[in-house]
Amino acid sequence: MSNSDTVLSALADGVLSLTLNRPDKLNAFNEEMHLALRAGFQHAHADENVRAVLLTGAGRGFCAGQDLGDRDPKKGVPDLGQTIETFYNPLLRLIRSLEKPVICAVNGVAAGAGANIAFACDITLAARSARFIQAFAKIGLVPDSGGTWSLPRLIGEARAKALALTAEPLDADTAADWGLIWRAVDDDTLMEEANALAKRLAAGPTKGLGMTKRAIQAAATNSLDQQLDLERDLQREAGRSADYAEGVSAFLEKRKAEFKGR
Repeated sequence: MSNSDTVLSALADGVLSLTLNRPDKLNAFNEEMHLALRAGFQHAHADENVRAVLLTGAGRGFCAGQDLGDRDPKKGVPDLGQTIETFYNPLLRLIRSLEKPVICAVNGVAAGAGANIAFACDITLAARSARFIQAFAKIGLVPDSGGTWSLPRLIGEARAKALALTAEPLDADTAADWGLIWRAVDDDTLMEEANALAKRLAAGPTKGLGMTKRAIQAAATNSLDQQLDLERDLQREAGRSADYAEGVSAFLEKRKAEFKGR
């Protein structure tokens, strides 16, 4: 993984914790942080000891999106398409394709790409003080980092357009009520709950959990027949796994299962 201090990483109990660490900039992305976070998710893909990922931010914010100081038009017209293609799109693809649970703990403001990265994770918890802002409209840009894909799928076209066109902040409780995130929790319990959830998932049958993630994501574009066929194929694979054998044995023997993610 990257040695950059812009993303802190730690592996314990099968959970790879990745903490965005530019708190003086509300964890806004510069190129160094882009590369460090990508390296963290690449490590999660490659290392079988990583069974789940927990993503959060340092300080009072989760992520304010792109550091605009790095993309100031006064310093030359930027190619923002290249920024997306080089940095954001690879990150979103790594998050979505990782067949391990990705938990996001939104500890403060999540704006622009920061909000949409949180929405791309598998299970997102947010502190009640957190706010989600589609800040792109304030500077004449289009939602990126999958925002125009995830927002209408999660909350419908009307709400997606309203958030994207007005850039009004959305509080964590409303985000949970609308289905943008899983749960809003008290600020002082956020990390305790997020860590407990990540450890629980990491100790679970992560091979099956990864296939479940794949199937649910495929449903957005599959027909019913395609989805039924996918369920059949994935269930066949899951039924041949060591985790399934262990789960059934533990159930019949009335003991706690010890899953290995295989």
